[in-house]
Amino acid sequence: MKTYSPKPAEVERRWHVIDATGRPLGRLATEAATLLRGKHKPQFAPHLAIGDFVIIVNADKVEVTGAKKDDKIYYRHTQWPGGLRQITWRQQMQKDPRKVVERAVKGMLPHNRLGRRIFTQLKVYAGPEHPHQAQVAGYGADKTEAKA
Repeated sequence: MKTYSPKPAEVERRWHVIDATGRPLGRLATEAATLLRGKHKPQFAPHLAIGDFVIIVNADKVEVTGAKKDDKIYYRHTQWPGGLRQITWRQQMQKDPRKVVERAVKGMLPHNRLGRRIFTQLKVYAGPEHPHQAQVAGYGADKTEAKA
């Protein structure tokens, strides 16, 4: 008996819209990462990008629990001596709330070229509007809406 491996032409991609209003950041990111990887599909293969497209709206209304609003710190480095930069969750939400959600989801994807390829299927918007209405409507809104 041979192991079945899906071909790229056999992959059917759907579009899922997730509303982030009032949802914990980690729970939201876990759901998005699962859909992006394709783990909800019966033909899941860990070495292939067979996941769906995910649109996250209202990223500016995502929540964190406890004291993370001031205690959670995002670090980056400029690659120059003494170039370590840091910003708190609250400051990042004021500056660009999309990056908070994107970083949480990206951390749950594989850290290799497959993960970078899958990450391109994530679309995050701070408000309720998004320009992908035609793609979502193409599959029928009842099938593509993720649970809120």
